[in-house]
Amino acid sequence: MALTGQLAALLGVVLGAVVSMAATMVVERARWRREQSVRWDERRLNAYADYAHAVKSLAHQYRRIAVARGITASGAAPLEPTDEVLAEVAEAEVRRSALAETVWLLGDVGTNTAAVRLNHCLWHLEWLARELPTAGQDGWDQAYEEFRQARLQFLRLARAGLGVRGARIAEPLPWPPPWRGDLSRGTPQ
Repeated sequence: MALTGQLAALLGVVLGAVVSMAATMVVERARWRREQSVRWDERRLNAYADYAHAVKSLAHQYRRIAVARGITASGAAPLEPTDEVLAEVAEAEVRRSALAETVWLLGDVGTNTAAVRLNHCLWHLEWLARELPTAGQDGWDQAYEEFRQARLQFLRLARAGLGVRGARIAEPLPWPPPWRGDLSRGTPQ
């Protein structure tokens, strides 16, 4: 009987140690996963933000070139497309391209697809600003609106992929704002 009691006690100690070790492993693994998730979320956030900023900056430069060329009258001060300006824009495009690679490495499928669409819309603006031939009859205003929508979709999907709740703004606001009027005719509405 004494031997059975000793075996039961020994079995209880071994079983307790195994359960304790298994619980510790589960807790440590969950902690490690949480730390990895935070680490990658921070990198994704930086990649998305840097890329979105680079895209917005390039679109602004293309808009300024389009204004200088008389393609559109709205939105920005003219930027003459000198060799120096075009070289700066080319450098900005190289930077945007490098940032896009980081987005594609870290992003989910939806966000990456939105980034590709955004690139296409941005390149359309570039071609229009440079007065390169494009298929279809899309003018600057329509191409710029498609760019804006693609950028908003990218931001929506990036936010969702990062687990950011809520809308960027409470309700869609018109663009251009009503106070601008119809600047293409040179007079407010």
